[in-house]
Amino acid sequence: MRKIKVDASTSIASSPKFLQQFGWDLLLGSIAAFYVFTVPYTKVEESFNVQAIHDIIYHRHHLTEYDHFEFPGVVPRTFVGALVVSFLTLPVSFLLKLLHLSKLYALISARLVLGGILLSTLRFFRLQVRQKFGNVVEGFFVLLTSVQFHFLFYCTRPLPNVLALSLVILAYAFWLKGSFLAALRCLTFATVVFRCDILLLLGPIGLGLLLRRSISFTESVKCCVSAAILCIGLTFIVDSIMWRRILWPELEVFWFNTILNRSSEWGTHSFHWYFTSALPRALLVAYPLSLLGILFDRRIWEFFFPVFSFVVLYSKLAHKELRFIFGAIPVFNLCAAIAASRLYNNRKKNGWRWLYIIMLGSILASLGFSIIIYMASFNNYPSANALRALHRMGPDSSAKAEYWVHIDTFSAINGISRFCENALPWRYSKEEGIPLFEYQHRNFTYLLNEHPTVEGYACLFVERGFAGVNYRVGFPPIQLHMKPTVYLHGRIHGQETQMDWPGCS
Repeated sequence: MRKIKVDASTSIASSPKFLQQFGWDLLLGSIAAFYVFTVPYTKVEESFNVQAIHDIIYHRHHLTEYDHFEFPGVVPRTFVGALVVSFLTLPVSFLLKLLHLSKLYALISARLVLGGILLSTLRFFRLQVRQKFGNVVEGFFVLLTSVQFHFLFYCTRPLPNVLALSLVILAYAFWLKGSFLAALRCLTFATVVFRCDILLLLGPIGLGLLLRRSISFTESVKCCVSAAILCIGLTFIVDSIMWRRILWPELEVFWFNTILNRSSEWGTHSFHWYFTSALPRALLVAYPLSLLGILFDRRIWEFFFPVFSFVVLYSKLAHKELRFIFGAIPVFNLCAAIAASRLYNNRKKNGWRWLYIIMLGSILASLGFSIIIYMASFNNYPSANALRALHRMGPDSSAKAEYWVHIDTFSAINGISRFCENALPWRYSKEEGIPLFEYQHRNFTYLLNEHPTVEGYACLFVERGFAGVNYRVGFPPIQLHMKPTVYLHGRIHGQETQMDWPGCS
């Protein structure tokens, strides 16, 4: 019998080599995937792209069945990002249909695809960080990113900001690499197609490159104008077809938010809110470290100040949300990693040792804070949990009667999308503006809404949602405060208390 000799040294050496190349990616990807599987649902901010991905996968060329014609939103958004994600998700969704699995798995697949795209650009950026600043800076960059909650939690969520973020990170990588025109093309693409406000980042970066004479004015104008024309053509063709009217979405968004300044109708914050609230929550220990980083290494100045200017310029807009400045997080983390590496390299010196210990403690504290935010987010999709409970206790696909579920606006924006819906006999309605007294005259079997009582219906159960954090003496010192949020009602038949719930009397 022939013996096969295995070179043990080769197999052992291959594993560290693989981890050396992809270990950091596995760490970040595992955390992002954990967030996807444990918190798969989405909210109103993601609704357009989520519904668009669903409709492209399941309705394809039947545009009349698409959700955006019934619920167009305040301003139109582009289908370009949804088309890319849907195309890459199609093989998995086809397999799921063959196996008769829930559409929720298709949503999870789409989010994993989007996360893979973004983390791939982050890998390219990380490799440029290693080449320019060294392995230690690269390691701390990944470590600081992994203990922060918001970046990895949102990197799989199909927000326009996240779709633009992939191109912004790609631009940062080209910027570090010295491919300045490629960086400008990426930022132009992000501005024209996904988020017009990226112009506030493109301007300072382009101006900085001109002042340092890294590029000439003529070649930068040619680069940006040619890229803009191609991108306008792309979004114009795609979105005019999908919306069935002549359309450049980001132009209408720019007009609505900037010229009309109507974004303030959704709330306002003070000028300093990004620096005193949003960035501290997003960066955690990396926030103070980033300020030290610009003092320790002058090479980072040319990258930090254009991004810092982007946040300052955005602060002039009254309506503020953390997702608007996602593009600033990677550069702030890079500055923080530079400071962390300096503390690490000098940790054996007397004066630096205590600073290094404080930094390690702050990293652990940041991890604890991220765990608390994750627990709050886990309980922040009550309507999706209520609908899932209804599906589990309700009729199966063999039932002959149709079961109509009405989902009010409050429930629709707190976790429910078309990916949460089941096939027949389930039917769904999101009709808006129905008075409370009128439900008893409709043919709805179940109601999902924010009202404890509805005439003609009995409350079957209530789903509790996150309402705040309580501090107490003892262990654990922090507890989540939960309150009744979404109510599930079943129709009462005549004068009886029998509810239209199979097996329930």
